[in-house]
Amino acid sequence: SCNLEILFNYIRKNNIKTYWTFHDCWAFTAYCPYFDIFECDKWKTGCKKCPQIKQYSWFFDRSEYLYNKKKSVIEGTDLTIITPSQWLAGLVKESFFKDYPVKVINNGIDLSVFNPTESNFREKYQIGDKYVVLGVAFGWGARKGLDVFIELSKRLPENYQIVLVGTDDNVDKQLPGNIISIHRTQNQKELAEIYTAADLFVNPTREENYPTVTMEALACGTPVVTFNTGGRPEMVESTCGRV
Repeated sequence: SCNLEILFNYIRKNNIKTYWTFHDCWAFTAYCPYFDIFECDKWKTGCKKCPQIKQYSWFFDRSEYLYNKKKSVIEGTDLTIITPSQWLAGLVKESFFKDYPVKVINNGIDLSVFNPTESNFREKYQIGDKYVVLGVAFGWGARKGLDVFIELSKRLPENYQIVLVGTDDNVDKQLPGNIISIHRTQNQKELAEIYTAADLFVNPTREENYPTVTMEALACGTPVVTFNTGGRPEMVESTCGRV
């Protein structure tokens, strides 16, 4: 917030027209980039007694101070907000940025890379003709829906194969043996090959804005099933998946 104050004081002093792209909700909350899991709407009127405080501080809850500080530093600036999704634009209009213009510019991906790409992925992992359910994320955990895939692994029959990309050793310790874990890909082309080899891309993230992984899967010709959170319903319709 100190750096934000320095920046906006400079912008205001020099009368600079400013465009600020929001990639999450941090700009209009005290601490958090998202608040869906906690079903918190304090950001609409003023953060205090933060329900996520243990993620940001072990000692003091400075949420009320930080919220008011962020609110005050933007006052008097020629500011336009840009969001990648209509969902986030709607939240901005409920926040202390409500009087500023908001433009939606969706994120994009490189279609010269992410397109249907043949490979020997199924042979390499001895998947055969099983129905492949794919998940791709970084920072796997409850927010990204790791538990959803673990539950799916118990419910799906043997002719299904779950593949997770972006895992690590700690995630592997939580996974059952019937999930294929891929820590990282060598390049984007390899990732496009995995998207293409999958029969279904599943994105069970509980908090997210406009995730590129969903767009990448669709661009590779793979249908998507996703939760009704964030901007994902803006990407998926009945022709290419389900929300």
